[in-house]
Amino acid sequence: MRLLKFAPLLSLLAAAPAVAQRDGKPDLIVAISVDQFSSRLFEQYRPHFTGGLKRLSGGIVFAKGYQSHAATETCPGHATILTGAHPARSGIIANNWMDLGAGREDKSMYCAEDERVPGSTSQAYKVSSYHLKVPALGDRMKAADPQSRVVVVAGKDRSAIMMGGHKPDQRWWWSRDHFVTHEGNFVPPVAALVHDAIARALEEPRPAMDLSARCSARNRAIPVGAKTVGTHRFERAAGDAGAFTGSPELDGATLGMAAALAGQLQLGASGHRDLLAISLAATDYVGHRYGTEGAEMCLQLESLDADLGDFFDVLDSWGLDYTVVLTADHGGLDLPERMGPPAARVDPALSPAEVSAALRTQLGLEGALIQGDGVFGDMYIDRSDPTRHATILAAAKKIYLSHPQVEMVFTRAELSALPVPVGSPQSWTLAQRARASFDAERSGDLVVLLKPDITPIAKPVTSVATHGSPWDYDRQVPILFWWKGVKAAERREPARTVDILPTLAALIGLVVPKAEIDGRCIDLDEGPASAC
Repeated sequence: MRLLKFAPLLSLLAAAPAVAQRDGKPDLIVAISVDQFSSRLFEQYRPHFTGGLKRLSGGIVFAKGYQSHAATETCPGHATILTGAHPARSGIIANNWMDLGAGREDKSMYCAEDERVPGSTSQAYKVSSYHLKVPALGDRMKAADPQSRVVVVAGKDRSAIMMGGHKPDQRWWWSRDHFVTHEGNFVPPVAALVHDAIARALEEPRPAMDLSARCSARNRAIPVGAKTVGTHRFERAAGDAGAFTGSPELDGATLGMAAALAGQLQLGASGHRDLLAISLAATDYVGHRYGTEGAEMCLQLESLDADLGDFFDVLDSWGLDYTVVLTADHGGLDLPERMGPPAARVDPALSPAEVSAALRTQLGLEGALIQGDGVFGDMYIDRSDPTRHATILAAAKKIYLSHPQVEMVFTRAELSALPVPVGSPQSWTLAQRARASFDAERSGDLVVLLKPDITPIAKPVTSVATHGSPWDYDRQVPILFWWKGVKAAERREPARTVDILPTLAALIGLVVPKAEIDGRCIDLDEGPASAC
């Protein structure tokens, strides 16, 4: 959905003339995450951008930045961007982890839930920042100046939580066919207008998107299980909210809501520095459903580029002094059916249920001896009998390491003994990457890492491709800084997403103690961000 479809709405929301602070610092920070926007995709499509991504490509560009930890998922990735903290510090080690001592039947913990709420489960929960152990940029800005406003709009609840921190003024996330906010929050009148616009769009069927010559070259059918991908053009029936969510329309709606809230609340125009955080989820949905190398991703990125261009035009029309940073929570891997060997789908024998069965046979024990949220990552040893813990741990590690699709397995003790890594993430070992994701309260007894190009989806149904590995195709993401008058610069040093918070803080004169974060301020050498 082009943001311009909201033009009649946005024309009513022209911000008041900006109150210039005239100190060389921006009045508004706009922090954008494009979910699953890898460095590979950025560099592949960069020559063809004509809209907002072209604008950002003319700023300070770290084409190969890093989500430097091992667990490259949405929740931990979004948590790094505006906290400056690795998962080891933020506590956000994955989208889900296990708490075998939890006093409920469901032992899985969702990263954005508060399990203290009666009846909460990892599937039916109250959206909360309870699990986030550190403050985000917005929290720090409001502590320094209570008049600063913090607004976050996202395509997923967990993204809204991790970018917005603990106490934003407005936090909105997409839920099925509209945006929602925390119960009891003040709802600006403009939100109803945005929802009316979305509802009108949903009432109409959507024809297939036109293929550009570039996208036509990627329009090749790839059989995957019982479905075919590679040629979908996002046509949908009237009222199909699921198709809306899994398409470029979601990003247009998200940017429309962000612009509308910014206009009504006059972000950047009050004489106090404000933050607008936005997470755009459609690239991730498209990547999961269709992979990264088909016509679908091509159409998505063309649409995203156009929508961002419209969004920046709106901000420009208000005369705001704003600075943008855009990055991603993680990268992604295309589907193995299109990649070809040695890429492959994971062996179902690596599922926790199958490994538990093998352990029961081998050790003569009963029960779910090992549990986890998937076929890789954190694995948890049964706690019912502590005397057998070491035996199960050793046997499980041996089973995993004997499998040809497993690259490495680390125990809790091995990771605990390591310091949190520092320095260039390019040279981090797998153990260091896993250590940056390790939290003693929440991490597993074992951390299982698969070999490169192994897709951890054994039998594709809805999702055909994914992310989550410690490999660079999942770790490398663009990090782009832009402000009006910026001098374009290509930077080759390996910036990290944890460096974004201290860099933005220096840009606005906000003091952040170095001991409280893992990132470092990036000296951008000129303009407002030379304050490191």
